[in-house]
Amino acid sequence: MILGDKITNLRKKEGWSQEELAHQLGVSRQAVSKWESGGSIPDLDKILRLSQLFGVSTDYLLRDDLEPELPPGEPEPTPAPDVPQAPVHRITLEQANTYLDTVKSVAGKIALGVSLCILSPTALIYLGALSDTEGGFAIPENLAGGVGIIVMLALVAAAVAIFLFFGSRLSPYEHLDSQPVELAYGVDGVVQKRQAQYHPTHLMLLVAGITLCILSLVPLMVAAAVDEDGMGVIVGLILLFVFVAVGVFLLVRTCIIAGSFQRLLETGDYTRAHKQAENSPLATIYWGLVLALYLGWSFWTMEWQRTWLVWPVAAVLYAPVRAVAGLLTRK
Repeated sequence: MILGDKITNLRKKEGWSQEELAHQLGVSRQAVSKWESGGSIPDLDKILRLSQLFGVSTDYLLRDDLEPELPPGEPEPTPAPDVPQAPVHRITLEQANTYLDTVKSVAGKIALGVSLCILSPTALIYLGALSDTEGGFAIPENLAGGVGIIVMLALVAAAVAIFLFFGSRLSPYEHLDSQPVELAYGVDGVVQKRQAQYHPTHLMLLVAGITLCILSLVPLMVAAAVDEDGMGVIVGLILLFVFVAVGVFLLVRTCIIAGSFQRLLETGDYTRAHKQAENSPLATIYWGLVLALYLGWSFWTMEWQRTWLVWPVAAVLYAPVRAVAGLLTRK
């Protein structure tokens, strides 16, 4: 039995995961994974530490011809039944860099598609307001509604085209969301370095995006105070959409890029435990219902200036819904 197999068997005998063993040794999970797969071997001080943790001799760990001695009177252990494990995808340095570069190139386009969806009702709101005014700028209500809907559908169609075209460039990497990965030797260090270099930019874009979303109410409040019954309120409302669209653009773009590092390193929302939890139909069902509610409410009332509130409310409620679903599943 080789060293990697011995570490695996001893770890499972103690009931530890790779993460737990790595924590006790002060190394990364990827390092333990490499030891167990035979991709690398621990250095001498880690061999000594493993010997102390598992209560075996260093000779047993290093010599392939030795098996552990059982204490007197202890029966032979019963082999544990084989439990199907999710396939582990090994990622080389070239594959990691290609993935990170691809995500960086498409993140802005996908964020633009989200912003177009947010801006889509603005033309309908503005033209609808013009149809209610009196004077030279007034236009027929039917014409305003028709043109406004056409513009809205055109922006949504453009957004969908962006999602489909640029999203297809990320489809080869969909397994990173749901299946465990293993980085080749040295790749985790390169990914961590790129993550550290991007971190200041990520924080700056997060702050800017959140600030714009918070300040989006300011134009509407000012317009309502200055011109309560005129077009000023409509202009303020449109500026609210613009502020939110720009803020969401910054947030979506930077979160997509930051998420690419987390996927490779299996940290944050992409640990193996999270992947297992998210690999359920809950997210698809939940956001499908939210989309149906948004479209149904919007077309029924035609009050697009209010119905967009469905999305932030749904985002806030998603975490408790997922937690409750997890508790019910475990029960």
